[in-house]
Amino acid sequence: MSVPTASLDLDALLDGFERVESPAELRERLQSGRPLTVKLGIDPTSSDLHLGFAVVLHQLQRFAEAGHHVVLIIGDFTARIGDPSGRNVTRPTLTTEEIEANMQTYRAQAGKILDLERVTIRYNSEWLGKLDFANLIRLAAMTTVAQMLERNDFSERYRSGSPIALHEFLYPIAQAYDSVAIGADVELGGIDQLFNLLLGRHYQERHGQRPQVCAMTPLLVGLDGVRKMSKSYGNYVGIAEPPDVQFGKLMSLPDAAMPEYARYAAFRPRAECEAFARALREGRLDPMEEKKRLAEEIVARYHGAEAAARAREYFERTVQRRELPDEVPEMPLGGRSRVAEVLIAAGFAQSRREAERLIAGGGVRIDGIAVSDPKARWTAVQPAVVSVGSRRFVRVIPDATSSVRGGERERQPAE
Repeated sequence: MSVPTASLDLDALLDGFERVESPAELRERLQSGRPLTVKLGIDPTSSDLHLGFAVVLHQLQRFAEAGHHVVLIIGDFTARIGDPSGRNVTRPTLTTEEIEANMQTYRAQAGKILDLERVTIRYNSEWLGKLDFANLIRLAAMTTVAQMLERNDFSERYRSGSPIALHEFLYPIAQAYDSVAIGADVELGGIDQLFNLLLGRHYQERHGQRPQVCAMTPLLVGLDGVRKMSKSYGNYVGIAEPPDVQFGKLMSLPDAAMPEYARYAAFRPRAECEAFARALREGRLDPMEEKKRLAEEIVARYHGAEAAARAREYFERTVQRRELPDEVPEMPLGGRSRVAEVLIAAGFAQSRREAERLIAGGGVRIDGIAVSDPKARWTAVQPAVVSVGSRRFVRVIPDATSSVRGGERERQPAE
């Protein structure tokens, strides 16, 4: 095993964390000269990792580069329980099939940030799946209901009379036992995981281990500039999304959120980001040009500089200059009478409700003209280009003149 480098001093390491419990303990362990076991757990609750996950993955990579024993735990067992962090309702549990499908993409996506040759990947079903009912009772006995109700989401739901299922109490217990199972020295996580990480310290003490240092990163705000980035909120940028999709999404970011993205998505130095924020406030920078530069920088991290440059050119051509892409797939109207039905047929929406939400949000245009009525009828009698955002286009051919082209992209009329 490699020897930890001395170049990664405590001040440099703490840069990027919002809270550490505690800096003194971390300093002591770093000075011990031995590789630390550094843990991060991620549950496969969706098919995609997004830029919010990248914040903590970036920190994990820094420990790996410093020569520590980095363990990425894929929570295939805890995903069956579901962590309701930040939610005021019970999170639905996932099926085994859904978990396995999500897990297939996690390694490749995490590898866009982590040097997987330096990372040990473990699945917590290795130890949690072996616990029998007697051992589960023993673990549950180490925590009181009062302790569980200290967690913000549990306490808020209890006060409001919202239901809390008993199995939800098992999630922080299971995550805490992960730390016991691998003997973690340090656990990383988002700041919303504070309770779970601190419970890991408690369980390690009860098992005779030295309690881990808990290092929490800030939560990256989503594209709405209000709530944390989350796929369920629809305000996310997926790590594996195509370059033009990532770029187009990032261009919807509010100007005020750019310094935060410069810091926690592009990972620019703190001093540079503070200067960037001041220059924006004082009007010394062009927000549009800076946003394009920032978006290109972020896309390049996941797809390379050439792909990022092409994504920028695509955005400037199709959105700023309102030019159509070189190839626009075609489909017949197929007797559809509403714009929402056309969006579904084109694959731009999965349901009528989703299609109407896209229209109401102002993201749908027909030949460059915005559609505002979710119930709008299709009135074009000539071929017309429907665009959704800056990345999705289809030319709709009225039934009287239908002639579908586009090879594998062609679609048949709905029955």
